[in-house]
Formats: sequence, C-alpha cells, structure tokens
Amino acid sequence: MNGCVDRSRPFFKDVKRLVIKVGTAVVTRSDGRLALGKLGALCEQIKELNSEGYEVILVSSGAVGIGRQRLRYRKLVNSRFADLQKPQNEIDGKACAAVGQNSLMALYDTLFSQVAVTSAQLLVTDNDFRDKEFRKQLNDTVKSLLALRVIPIFNENDAVSTRRAPYEDSSGIFWDNDSLSALLALELKADLLILLSDVEGLYSGPPSDPRSKLIHTYIKEIHQGEITFGDKSRVGRGGMTAKVKAAVNAAYAGVPVVITSGYAPENIIKVLQGECVGTLFHQDAHSWSPVKHFGAREMAAAARESSRQLQALSSQDRRKILLNIAEALEANEKLISIENEADITAAQLAGLEKSLISRLALKPGKIQSLANSIRVLANMEDPIGHVLKRTELADGLLLEKTSSPLGVLLIIFESRPDALVQISSLAIRSGNGLLLKGGKEAKRSNEILHKVITSAIPETVGGRLIGLVTSREEIPDLLKLDDVIDLVIPRGSNKLVSQIKASTKIPVLGHADGICHVFVDKSANMEMARRIILDAKVDYPAACNAMETLLVHKDLVQTGGLNELTVDLRTEGVNLYGGPRASKELNLPEAHSFHHEYNSMACTIEIVDDVYAAIEHIHQHGSAHTDCIIAEDHDVAEVFLHQVDSAAVFHNASTRFCDGARFGLGAEVGISTSRIHARGPVGVEGLLTTRWILRGSGQVVDGDKGVVYTHKDVTYSQANGYTQPSPQKEENGGDVGIH
Repeated sequence: MNGCVDRSRPFFKDVKRLVIKVGTAVVTRSDGRLALGKLGALCEQIKELNSEGYEVILVSSGAVGIGRQRLRYRKLVNSRFADLQKPQNEIDGKACAAVGQNSLMALYDTLFSQVAVTSAQLLVTDNDFRDKEFRKQLNDTVKSLLALRVIPIFNENDAVSTRRAPYEDSSGIFWDNDSLSALLALELKADLLILLSDVEGLYSGPPSDPRSKLIHTYIKEIHQGEITFGDKSRVGRGGMTAKVKAAVNAAYAGVPVVITSGYAPENIIKVLQGECVGTLFHQDAHSWSPVKHFGAREMAAAARESSRQLQALSSQDRRKILLNIAEALEANEKLISIENEADITAAQLAGLEKSLISRLALKPGKIQSLANSIRVLANMEDPIGHVLKRTELADGLLLEKTSSPLGVLLIIFESRPDALVQISSLAIRSGNGLLLKGGKEAKRSNEILHKVITSAIPETVGGRLIGLVTSREEIPDLLKLDDVIDLVIPRGSNKLVSQIKASTKIPVLGHADGICHVFVDKSANMEMARRIILDAKVDYPAACNAMETLLVHKDLVQTGGLNELTVDLRTEGVNLYGGPRASKELNLPEAHSFHHEYNSMACTIEIVDDVYAAIEHIHQHGSAHTDCIIAEDHDVAEVFLHQVDSAAVFHNASTRFCDGARFGLGAEVGISTSRIHARGPVGVEGLLTTRWILRGSGQVVDGDKGVVYTHKDVTYSQANGYTQPSPQKEENGGDVGIH
C-alpha cells in the first residue's frame, strides 16, 4: 500500500490537540550548529496553528548535540597545543545535555517571541511517569498552559536521568524523545502525533537507495517484515527505527501518527489539511483494503464480467443492492461531508472558479436527496429483460424483442461528485458495468463515495463492477478499447467533450454546452415571466440547464416589461450582457459571443422581433439542450414547441426542470443533445439496447420453403399466457427475402 488513493485522512479534520516531535537532525545542521532557518519556519507554523485554535505540544530533541558542539569548541579554546596532540576523550553526554538544553530553550524563546507566542519548558525523566501524582500534576499544568495559548516544550532531562547513557539504554517507560512524544500523546489525550524527521517519511528501504519507495500508510502485518532500515540518525538517538517503534505504539493505542519531513515548508499544516505527505500510522490501517492497480483493459474486462453476474441476479436482488447503497450513503454522510469539505477547501486555496466550486459542493441535504433518488430508482419496474414486442413469425416460432444492458460504460465527468452516485445507481439498475473518471478537484469526494457504494455490492457480483479511474494518463488507453467499452459519456466542458469525441471510435453520448434560452413573448404574463426567469438563472447558475440567454419580444421594450426583468435580475446579483440591440437599448456591456455558457450569475439579453426570430436565434447560437417560451398566446407557443430543434422544449416552465430526477427517471447519467439513441435527460432507458430472442420447435429456413410466415403480433397476459395472434399490417412481412 504505497499509493495515496487507497486511504484517506478524514479524521484530521477533527484534530484539536496535537503533539509535534522535532528530531535532532531537524534542529541542527550537519556540523552540529543550530539550523536557525528551519527552526524559524517551524515556529511560524506553530504560531499559525496556535492562532487558529489548535493546542500544540512540542517535544524537541537537539539539546545533547548542541551541547556537545559548544563544549567541544570551549575545550578547544581552553586547551594547550600539547594537549591537542593527545587522544581526546568523549565529552560526557549528561554535561552536553545540561549545556545544550539551556541554549536550545533560549533559542526557542527568542524565535517564538518574534511571532508573539509564549513558550514554556518542561523537563521530564522516565522515573517521573512512575508517579501517579506527577502524571496528574503534569496534565493540570499542560491544561493551564494550553488555555493560556502557551506552547509547552518537552524534553527528556538527560542531565539528571538515571539511565546509564542517553545513547545506550532503551529500558523504562520511554527511552528517547520519540517514545516520550508517543507517551505524552497518550497521557495528554492528543488527537494526533507528528514526528518530524530529515526524510519524507518511512521508506521500504534506506532513503538513499533509489529502489526504496515511500510508504504512505504503514500496515504492521504487511510492512513489519519488509522494511530494511538504514543507518541511525547522524546526530540523534535511534533514527527511523525508533520513530517507527514509537509510532506503532501510539497508533495501536488510539492516537494517529504521521512521520514526515521537518525540512519541507508547511508540512505540519499540510498534514492537518489531510494532504498525502509522510507516512500515516493508524490502528485501523489493517482494515483498509489495499487497492491493486489494474490496467485499462483489465478494468474494462472485469466490469463486463461483473455486469454479467449482476444480470444473472433476480430482479429483487438487484433492487436490494440499490437499497443497500442508499442506506450506506446515509450511514456515511458525515464521513462523505468531511471529504467533500476537504475538496472544497483545496479548490478555494487553488483559486478555482466559483462556478466549479459550486458544482463540487455536496450541500446539506444532498446525500439524503441522492439516497431518496436511489430508492425511487429501486422501486421502478425492472428494465432488464422487458419484452418490448412479441411476434409470431410462423406457427410455433415466436420472436421477442427485449431490453438489454449496453455492456460497459465509461463516464468522464468534471467537478460534481453527486454525478458519481447517480451514474453508479443507474448502471446497477440497468445491469451495466461502469468505469468512472472524475475531476481531480473532487478526488477525495469521489474516492469515499466509490468506496461506500462498492462496499454495498455483494461479492457474488464484485466491487469491480464499478471501477474508479484515478489517473488522467489512463484515459487515452481506455478510449482505445472499443472492443470492451460500449459507450462513452463525457460530462463537462465543451473542450472535454470535443477532445473525447476526437479521440475514440467508441460511441459518445452527451452534450458539449448548455446554452439554454428563455424567450418572453409579447403575450406573456409578466409576473409568471419574472418567476420563471429568476428560477432559471438564479436557482443553480452552475447547472447545464440554467438560463444563459434571455430573448425578449421587441414590444416589451415599449411596455416596460424588459426593464422590469432586467431590474429583477440585477437585484438578484446577476451580471447582464447584451446583444447588439439590447446593449444599445439598455446601455449594457456587449456580450463577446451569443454562444457562451456562463455557468455563473451572468446572462446575455437580446431583443427579437417575434417568435420566428427567437427560433432562428436559438438554432444559430444555441446548443440544442433546453429552451423555453413564456407566452399566453397558444398558437405562438405551439410554433415554438414544434419548431425549436432542442432535446427539451418548454412552455411556461423553468429550464431547470430538465433533469432526470425531476422527469421521474430516478436519476440521470447526463443530458444528451445527440440525435442518435437517447436524447435529453438520460435515465435507465438510455442505458439499454435491445436483443432478439427466438423460440422455436425445430424450424429451418430451407430457402424460405420450410415455414409459412404469419408475422402476427402476440400479446401476453399474466393470467392466461399467450393470446391468439392478431394479424399485422401487410408491410410488416416485407423482409422475408433477406438472407
């Protein structure tokens, strides 16, 4: 388990109290002198955490190393030349600790004071922790210091320790500052322990070995016997071996631990934000199933095989899978929300557009809404194997046209993690295998949703029914697999859809743009028009079914209707742009193009002569998605409804109704503007094809002399079985000569 995709760190969201242990190699340079730059950066990070309300406890090594360097220098200055020719004895470690501790704390005090933070020194020994009263007093003192926003700095009091030698004796309750930090994390009930080292984390071998790989999540059962440790720290007591031992002890006692580099800027803050840095130790890590990486073809083949297992289940069993998924989503709502919030925070920090962040967010009630939609889908009639038509070809020869899954779907979508849930549930209901590739901005949300959904799929079908593609580099390989992937549905920008269409032989279903129009006729009820227009634009501006262009009949300029509509839109905070006529009439900035999808609180307004001009404008500049007319004149409305060539055309209703769930489809895999196969919101029916099943009793063709064709419709009754065939129209038998 070396990758980051196989686990998340949602529990860091709730961290309040953390212990940070700084290794000797972090606070000193290679020559033993203090590393002022690194210490300064550390103090600035702690200051930021302190100001954000975190309770930070610091355990700092380095005193012995600093003391040794200073005493060596003092000894050199005070020695005669003759003395320097003699063998030099090693300086006593306890004396080094006494001198170094004073210097180390003086430096911390100076650095923290520069960022308006107060620190306190607490020196402890192994024997102290054998005293219950000491431990109680320790808790009380730390509690008081943290309440005052003071940073407690712990170190083992090596100067008076009864240990034989700081570098040799590993007996007792703790034996170095790594084990001391683990002990303090447990004793002081910390939520997280961070061990800062001079390397990125725990590697499978010595970090200097190019074959070694960083282990992102330590699993004792897997890694304990596999890791080869290098040399111990150049200046500290035990190096990575000691850190791993301390981390395992703390993690299995209930405190998560991360070992990471103290050299990298802001690593502590990155850990708390849940970023994949360092090596995580957690008591539940053994239960996190490692995700094996499958190649593109293997993923697609596995999805197809699992889909066949799904189709072999009874209708009731397939329904039960959907109900279990709905329950699993509700049970894991808090965890899903934590991961989604982490994605949103990362997107905001990255400066992504507000419209994208809006699509990314799983707002309160969204998980419940998704679960309810899945239940609606589960309770719909089973679409698989539905007999669409029965025909008696000849006496005793019965042909059935039945609904059938397409096979394996590849869905590539951006931003919206709720799309993963809708698409997955539709794929299961329709019996299809599924490969999903979401946008990197929704990585955590997609991963947790995928994990929750696949965990509800029984082993008889297998979690590989729904594959989650995690790397963008895999997409080109998947798009080449026209022999194992049956349909590609891209959901995203015009650029994404165009790239997909140009890169594959696999049929592509979807729409490139959602440029939806609302035309207000001169006969419109203006109060109704105001309600519809505001809903179409403001309800969810980032949606593909939101209004992007408002077309207004020219007569409404004189009556004041146009002015009322623009005032309403501006009051709601909508930025308005005009076409040539509207920009002149309303003094608006001119839109750079009519063919533009804002996905935000903005829209284009243009004035047209009549319904025919509106239709011409929509055909010239629209995207054949959803267009609406607001009119009381029935004849004008009928002209619009029948002549606008879009996937969805509405009369006196908001464009926002163009949605699979609102259409009663249960959910949608997307909205198609294609004219082949499904069009408009694509629900279960859009993910089905047909099969022909012929039931005979030994008939042969024999040059069409073996049977007498009847070609009659056959109806079926649950109570009475097949009824008497009824003659078809004569032309239905016209293909008998085809070989």
